[in-house]
Amino acid sequence: MARAMVTCWVAVLGMAMAMAGVANGFVGVNWGDFCSQNMPVHIVVQMLKDNGVEHVKIFDSNAATIKGFAGTGIELMIGIPNVELQEISDNYEKAREWVRENITQYIKDGEINIRYVAVGNEPFLKSYSGLFLNVTLRALQNIQSALDEIGHGETVKATVAHNADVYQSADEMPSEGDFRADIRDVMVEMVRWMKENNSPFVVNIYPFLAVYQDPDFPMEYAFFDGKSDPVRDHNITYTNMFDANFDTLVNALSKAGAPDLDIIVGEIGWPTDGNINANTKLAQRFYAGLIKKLGSEKGTPLRPGRRISAYLFSLLDENMKSIAPGNFERHWGIFRYDGQPKFPVDLSGEGREGVWPVAAKGVQYGAPMYCLLNLEGNPNMSLVQPNIDYACAAADCTALTYGSSCSNMDLVGNASYAFNMYYHMYDQNGEACIFNGLGTLSMSNLSTDSCLFPIRIIAENAGQPRFASSVLGSLASLLLVLLGFVSGLGL
Repeated sequence: MARAMVTCWVAVLGMAMAMAGVANGFVGVNWGDFCSQNMPVHIVVQMLKDNGVEHVKIFDSNAATIKGFAGTGIELMIGIPNVELQEISDNYEKAREWVRENITQYIKDGEINIRYVAVGNEPFLKSYSGLFLNVTLRALQNIQSALDEIGHGETVKATVAHNADVYQSADEMPSEGDFRADIRDVMVEMVRWMKENNSPFVVNIYPFLAVYQDPDFPMEYAFFDGKSDPVRDHNITYTNMFDANFDTLVNALSKAGAPDLDIIVGEIGWPTDGNINANTKLAQRFYAGLIKKLGSEKGTPLRPGRRISAYLFSLLDENMKSIAPGNFERHWGIFRYDGQPKFPVDLSGEGREGVWPVAAKGVQYGAPMYCLLNLEGNPNMSLVQPNIDYACAAADCTALTYGSSCSNMDLVGNASYAFNMYYHMYDQNGEACIFNGLGTLSMSNLSTDSCLFPIRIIAENAGQPRFASSVLGSLASLLLVLLGFVSGLGL
């Protein structure tokens, strides 16, 4: 994630939300599946229906996922990963092939409602050093041309999901908003193309990231309840970062010749773990204000009376996401990994207070067994920390970090948490609870009100973690046992 100027501060963006037509505004959700165990598609789709979610953004064109929406009427935005942009840009036939395989076959009978194709995900991030700069626009044009060619161009629009760092303000005021100097030419060309083709501009906006990255950022300005000091930009007053960031983009679009271009917020949310400011209390506060705003006709100072469309980020926690941006990356879900809601939020977009989302139905769990640190038999405590490190190198231990939900445990608690996370990630394989003889299977659940020791779910990819098979993981565990044994002999 990269940073983008808003008002007196910089913001970073990258996630989403939705509801009905862009002109009328909608509230939707992003659904990612970078998990060691994913819930079956039909359970997730039913959960979306139970919560009145009518707009969903997914990050690739997984056939099983898309087919799960058949007959639901739920509107989809389907993503094309950045790694595919070069080929689609260079070869129009590849664009036609992608459209045939990922659009035509699904909507030919009207059973699946695909509305947008996001050609790339934040391809102009500063951290990519221009890697996708010369291919994104051409890939976008090729996909839309292929959609037009087969007769879907009026109902399915191609766009690009941008990070908010594509625009900034020289003096940190929305009125001075413009596209970043190093990409301005291509952004202006892209924006004008979008205007001609009636495609929306998609941007990911994350107030949380401003709080996370800048210790001097005023926390209250990230929320919508009017408790922050207002910021004046000439004759306009801003009371929250979102409005300021959004209007910075509006000014950039105006300078590019597209002042009325539709804007969709592709990702916006607040994480619930992995950082001292990532918790359910603040997430509930953020979403309560956000949903109320999205459901109103208020708009922003530069677009008053105009409802905003957004995809909330995100539906579920994803325990295999990269934590390079921060440990919170695995905890953006409004729901836990198993479809249990974390806090009240009205996903219908009506802004009702105190409404708990409907939990996933029909989720199947593994046996109620936990892998814990075995303190019997005078264990070699010098091996505990190395085994914690080993378990956490593969499994998700971000809840153990400072300020997180499980950060107040001692070494014994940390070891049990790490061992258990590893054990359940590998589908409760007994060989995944060895840890040089330090692990033991138990029915004792060490969960507390704040710290969850999870049990695996019976998932569609059961037995196949994203980065390695369970077999490889078990072999690695055995290797560590042997290494520990040799170390114990002093060899």
